[in-house]
Amino acid sequence: MISNPDFLTGRGQDQDQVPEFQELESPEGELHLKFYVTSGDEFALPAIGIREVISTSPDRITPIPNVSPLLLGTLNVRGRVIWVADLGQFLGDSAPLSTDRSEIHVIAVEDQDTMLGLAVDKIIGMDWLDIDEVQMPTNVPDSMAPFLRGEWMTEGDSNRLLRLLDQIAILRSARWAA
Repeated sequence: MISNPDFLTGRGQDQDQVPEFQELESPEGELHLKFYVTSGDEFALPAIGIREVISTSPDRITPIPNVSPLLLGTLNVRGRVIWVADLGQFLGDSAPLSTDRSEIHVIAVEDQDTMLGLAVDKIIGMDWLDIDEVQMPTNVPDSMAPFLRGEWMTEGDSNRLLRLLDQIAILRSARWAA
């Protein structure tokens, strides 16, 4: 078929049926994972800092006694044990993440050899976000401020903010020892 000269030149086709080529739009910005914590606040993490996203049954998370109340326990992922934390409570939410559900969404973030699973209420999905449009956070609780890199106003709703988290600051926080 490829050696057919009509195939290579396009002759033999009806000129009205020549396919139109559509230009692909190149994404603007950087790829981020968007999600909600228990309070309903919306956050994003840069995709480059995420090791993987896991949806797991709550009974696969093993509670560990005498650790920070922010930690839900440990999770075995393909032979590697990772700590799982309630991200909403870590950022200052008063209500803990409900474990009375069929699945818990865990975002595994990693820096050097340290990995931590951040349990969140709901994963929204991936989105290309323009990093140049990030504004400095305003009116942010003190418990959250050290872990924010900025925020965006969400489209269509001027009162909703999408806050960009710094996973390295979260991983290295002294709060885990409390």
